[in-house]
Amino acid sequence: MARATVTTLDCWRTLLPAFWAGGLVAVAAIATPAPFATLAVADAGRVVARVLAQEAHASLVLGVALLLLERQAAKRGAGGGAGTQFSGGMVLALAAIFCTVLGYFALQPLMPAARAGQGAFSFAQLHMASALCYGLKTLAVLALAWRNVAAAVVGAREASAGAPTPPPVTPASS
Repeated sequence: MARATVTTLDCWRTLLPAFWAGGLVAVAAIATPAPFATLAVADAGRVVARVLAQEAHASLVLGVALLLLERQAAKRGAGGGAGTQFSGGMVLALAAIFCTVLGYFALQPLMPAARAGQGAFSFAQLHMASALCYGLKTLAVLALAWRNVAAAVVGAREASAGAPTPPPVTPASS
């Protein structure tokens, strides 16, 4: 049985979405509610806006990096006869990028005008749409992390199935 080769790119493809998902959950569960619990609303809003700006830029970088890693894996799989050059991992990475662009870069600039009572949408509507985009992005990244970890586990099992079984360990007598 042929033994699977794990590359550095495979390791990054498995680790990056897991770390990204952890960061997204931490921002949603800790970094955004905490300022509102401890600061005046205006000050908390400025802190959260800064946190979300940093998260959005990091998400773009991580999303593009994962898209490239997924593309490379799909290309390698297609070359080996296992699938096409467009994979489910690429769809999830593209979904996360799309949600970032829509939720932060398209909707966030409309919020100051909406807060002032201008524009077609209320601040609450824009905030809800932005939060929905963030939630969908988090789900896409969690699905990508789950998918890649599951693939790594299956690959490790297949590789170990072809490896000789080590003898059982018995305690040494004294």
